[in-house]
Amino acid sequence: MLGISNVFAQGNTGKVTGKLTDKKTGEVLIGVTVLVQNTAKGAVTDVEGRFLLQLDPGTYTLDFKYMGYQTKSISEVQVKPGQVTNLDVALDEPKSKELQEVVIRGSYKQESINALYAAQKNNPSISSGISAESIKRSPDRSTGEVLKRVSGASIQDNKYIIVRGLNDRYNTATINNAVLPSTEPDRKAFSFDIIPSNLIDNITINKTASPDMPADFSGGFIQVVTKDIPAESFLSFSAGLGYNSQSTFKDIQGMKRGGMDWLGFDDGTRKMPSSFPSSRSKYVARPNAEKIAISKDFKNNYGVSSFGNALPNMNYQLTWGSRSRLKNGGSFGSIISLTYRNAENINPSTRTDFDNEKVRSYNFSDKIYKYNTSLGAIANFTYIKGNNKVSFKNIVNRIFDNVYIYREGTNVDANQAIIGHGQDLTEKSLVNSQLEGSHKLNKKDWKLDWNLNYSLSDRNQPDLKVLTYSKPLSEVDDPSVPYKAQVPVGTANRNVFRFYSVLQDNSFGGSAQFSIPFTIANNKQLLKFGGQKLYKTRMFSARALGYIKENFSATDESLLSLPPDRIFAPENMRENGFMVDEITNSTDKYDATSDLMAGFIMFDNKIADKLRIVWGARGESYYQYIKTSDPSGKRIRQTTTWFDILPSANITYSLNAKSNLRLSGSQTVSRPELRELAGFAFYDFVTYSSLLGNPYLKRAKITNLDLRYEIYPGVGEAITASLFYKRFKDPIEQKVDPGSTPNRRETTFQNAPSAESYGFEIELRKKLDFISQDPIFSNTTFFTNFSLIQSAVNLTGVTTDVTNRALQGQSPYLVNAGLQWLTPDSDWGLSVLYNRVGHRISLLGFPGYADIYENGRDILDFQISKKVIKSKGELRLNVSDLLNQAAIFYQNGDDRKRYTEGVDQVINSVKFGTNVSLTFSYQFNTGKKK
Repeated sequence: MLGISNVFAQGNTGKVTGKLTDKKTGEVLIGVTVLVQNTAKGAVTDVEGRFLLQLDPGTYTLDFKYMGYQTKSISEVQVKPGQVTNLDVALDEPKSKELQEVVIRGSYKQESINALYAAQKNNPSISSGISAESIKRSPDRSTGEVLKRVSGASIQDNKYIIVRGLNDRYNTATINNAVLPSTEPDRKAFSFDIIPSNLIDNITINKTASPDMPADFSGGFIQVVTKDIPAESFLSFSAGLGYNSQSTFKDIQGMKRGGMDWLGFDDGTRKMPSSFPSSRSKYVARPNAEKIAISKDFKNNYGVSSFGNALPNMNYQLTWGSRSRLKNGGSFGSIISLTYRNAENINPSTRTDFDNEKVRSYNFSDKIYKYNTSLGAIANFTYIKGNNKVSFKNIVNRIFDNVYIYREGTNVDANQAIIGHGQDLTEKSLVNSQLEGSHKLNKKDWKLDWNLNYSLSDRNQPDLKVLTYSKPLSEVDDPSVPYKAQVPVGTANRNVFRFYSVLQDNSFGGSAQFSIPFTIANNKQLLKFGGQKLYKTRMFSARALGYIKENFSATDESLLSLPPDRIFAPENMRENGFMVDEITNSTDKYDATSDLMAGFIMFDNKIADKLRIVWGARGESYYQYIKTSDPSGKRIRQTTTWFDILPSANITYSLNAKSNLRLSGSQTVSRPELRELAGFAFYDFVTYSSLLGNPYLKRAKITNLDLRYEIYPGVGEAITASLFYKRFKDPIEQKVDPGSTPNRRETTFQNAPSAESYGFEIELRKKLDFISQDPIFSNTTFFTNFSLIQSAVNLTGVTTDVTNRALQGQSPYLVNAGLQWLTPDSDWGLSVLYNRVGHRISLLGFPGYADIYENGRDILDFQISKKVIKSKGELRLNVSDLLNQAAIFYQNGDDRKRYTEGVDQVINSVKFGTNVSLTFSYQFNTGKKK
């Protein structure tokens, strides 16, 4: 947003800033002359098409002149002291030489509407998006929560995106044009809760492909753009406190915390002792006396204690932005932001499973205590001079999730009453740095855009702990019979368990693309071509440990009844007591690399005034390598290479100035993730299940077709209707292995032969001024989007139980709706938001064991805001998940399409509570005075 005029903020002046685009194509216009009538002031648009003027308070007329376009004169542009007026302008080519000298005249209000129409209508692909202002007016604190507001999108666990009913594996995301790595070891998914919502400038979900986009998606290509350069220098801060209806001021429990947990770092409390050997073979070969000595070095941190009442959730942010004019005529700007969040929550949960005869195998009641700390930082720096722009953009985020689970219940299969304790700390970090440039190369408007990027994503689990006590069901009501720890003899198991894992991904990427405009029959055309390189490395290793009885025949059985804080104390690591055993498998470690090389060519053809065709093809060569071992210890090296030519076309027919008809077709792919191919099996204490990779997975190919009608009746208003169809070959899904049991579920991945998905979407955003011109209606906007989706997977040759079913993770419908009221000066704001996602398959079953569904939830959110202190400060009251409905996972007991209480088998249910938060923000003007 850097211009070439004076950019120093002054107490008695204001600013006008904006962007110049081509009305028909949406392309930015570089070098447009901006003149202020009756003054000597002016500006020229930069390589982003942006300008900035600093003017005394008053009302002005601005002229916009550019070779080959009709001059436009905009009146009634008001400049207020200390404020920024935004004026985006769309210029049009003359229809004849005689009209080239005609000046188009309009008002500030009219042109703001015209520019918005142009931006909405000119996106070549079918997309949906949300702006920074819309984000600000919702109660969403993370990008994951924001995304569920976008048409056709829904979110799992407030972080994993589903677009058009397709789960996360069919989506690809970028941040500032760099592909985001997967933050989860067991799935292709980016955890969008990593990015705080108030660092986002805008989010766009492209639902159709074009040659300049990565081809590894079918549901949506999510583009996240972080905040860049401010219109003026500023310093702002915000602080907020939150209340959760079932957590805040309630007693919160857990195993020992570290002194740095509040900052999001483990201080060594959970670190494996340095004396422990570097491999299983080096440990198991040692005599018991040495094992006992090493076992004493493990910290005795199984003890459970109360940390008092849960404090209110806290969030703080400090943001500094600056821009300055350099002596060489260039401009430099930066924005730096720091974010801190901390929350303590209690989630009551139930968990059950059934055998193949639908007989209950276990029934547990869980209390889940969560302690979460999140640190975020963004640092963006941009230099612009003339036709060149170079940016260095960085985002760093760390999430510290510490979860303690207290479990009570019965394990019918084992004839036991159970008391269990589990502690799982997950540390997730993301570092993303990018150096990018944009350059106008000559007077013919040739343009070069390039990007170099590096990403580091890691996920660590230091000292995941499980401790299970039990006693016979027949003695569950006899207090004289104690619960005893399930410490085995000989070999450790998952009932008394310690687990350490480290996952690290490094990504090195680069891209470049050239844009060359040309003319055919007096219509502007565009040729774009370029390439991309993305090289990734992954390192994963895990250590699985447990406690065993040192001597089966002479073990001191009284030790088994000791409480968690005493049972594994150093003095109990002894002969006739306990010692550590290692059960790490040779499959619990793998290294992997992937290498993507891509090139594309794309034509943007304007045929007459109404028809536009964006078409071309993308070629992608993808290499994948995994190095691991099989259960016997034999080394396995697996390589796979795919090469695909992927055509696409997006056709837009402009019916009139306010409406479009779009048709799109493309081919895309979905490749297996590195984890999905690896033989590592991770055991989850919460679900009593393990997840195992499948080295024989194939990549899926998808054919996509879309038809959409859209109309933009007024500023900020839209009505769209879409039909879509997708054909999958070899779709990848997650399923329960038929040989597993409720107490030892094993899940893995498979390719289905083929699948289809089709449906429609409608979106409406309309002001209520058609009801009345009364301010209560003219200042209120109603918006909704609804998606109805049907899919069928062809299971011929895979199972004899059914021949087709829905795609895993697909919702049959999605609903977002809301009302937003905002006074003309934005002094008061009010919004009510509703979201519901239909039931979807969470996990595939097998003959005799039904698929597990996630039930839909009604989510109702509310916000009211008020600007204070001369509009420099703002108070926001947010209420989210007002209805607090339970998330329910179930197996159908009848033929109905939704959950039926008392009929369907509930596998898991959990409640999250209603959140109420109050946030205050304030912005200082730090600009220099003359």
